[in-house]
Amino acid sequence: MLFNNNQQESIKALDTPFYYYDLDLLDQTLSQAKTAADKRGFHVHYALKANFNDRLLGLIQSKGFGADCVSGNEVQKSIDLGFSADKITFAGVGKSDKEIITALKHNIFAFNVESIQEMEVINELAGQLGVTANVSLRINPNVDAHTHHYITTGLDENKFGVPTSELEKAASVIRQAPHVNLIGLHFHVGSQITDMNVFKSLCVKVNEWKNWFEERGTTIQVLNVGGGLGVDYQQPDENPIPDFEAYFAIFDKFLERQPHQEVHFELGRALVAQCGALVSKVLYTKSGVKKNFLVLDAGMTELMRPALYQAYHKIEKVGGESNNTTLNYDVVGPICESSDCFGKEVPLPESQRGDLIAIRTAGAYGEVMASRYNLREEIRYAFKQNEEITVG
Repeated sequence: MLFNNNQQESIKALDTPFYYYDLDLLDQTLSQAKTAADKRGFHVHYALKANFNDRLLGLIQSKGFGADCVSGNEVQKSIDLGFSADKITFAGVGKSDKEIITALKHNIFAFNVESIQEMEVINELAGQLGVTANVSLRINPNVDAHTHHYITTGLDENKFGVPTSELEKAASVIRQAPHVNLIGLHFHVGSQITDMNVFKSLCVKVNEWKNWFEERGTTIQVLNVGGGLGVDYQQPDENPIPDFEAYFAIFDKFLERQPHQEVHFELGRALVAQCGALVSKVLYTKSGVKKNFLVLDAGMTELMRPALYQAYHKIEKVGGESNNTTLNYDVVGPICESSDCFGKEVPLPESQRGDLIAIRTAGAYGEVMASRYNLREEIRYAFKQNEEITVG
């Protein structure tokens, strides 16, 4: 369960809904990931798009991780919170001039470039500032991640990356761009990947394209293989920390690299998903002809994933383990949309108005996707550290 008896009493006094972050679990997760990466000489950048809560970012930065950003504001936030500029990468298929200039002024580690035109724009803006931009060329490896089509990014028909048919032209543009320095290749095939064979297939493609560039006289210093490692949404208590050892071992075994080449990763969900939960209160119970409903004070405005991706999150009643009567509920929110539903036919201890409900594994793509639709209130936070719960 998410809370012990003492913690249950502490949270009953808090205003709901709120995001609850277990910083102790986050610390353990970060430590295991860092140990497994460091022993192989791998570099890990945390993907801010998963969660940019200041408390979480502060802990991640203190562990020595870099930052993977997809907007100028994420770049600036990383700098403001102490991430070293030489550990910051900037990805994204639609970087604006303003965002590029922000990153150039901070002299970040590298831009992950996604089109020839973007390469030309970076070269022009870098020239205006009198600097040289390090870039990694993002290539779509055409590896099917076998995940939700909204979060698959590595196929030929996806909007991301330079098409392989344009790589000859891209290489020519780079050679003629005086303010751009190609340091690496970037790949990312998708998110929530639990089949390690997908990463094995990615290694094969990375090897092929690395060799392609090197055969044409281009030195590749950095192999950025992205992220995508999934987590266990079904059983968060049984598997609270992903198997980082097995994940990094795949790349260590199958990725061909020279002594001078660095391997970089961009992990987000795998680091923060399990440490977060959305805690809500039952406003009303309703019984239809064939349905029982729990109407919560949290909705799709607080956690968008079920409505957007039809994503599963484990839902549990806080303190409900002693109730032997179980009913199946459609767990819904207060938003004026039929899609505002967290789960259908969810077996839970019989519940009533005022009961607390926890929606698990919400530390990634939860808070960051929250909105004020229906003029909802700003989301609140609570943090557990050293077994003490505090309000953020």
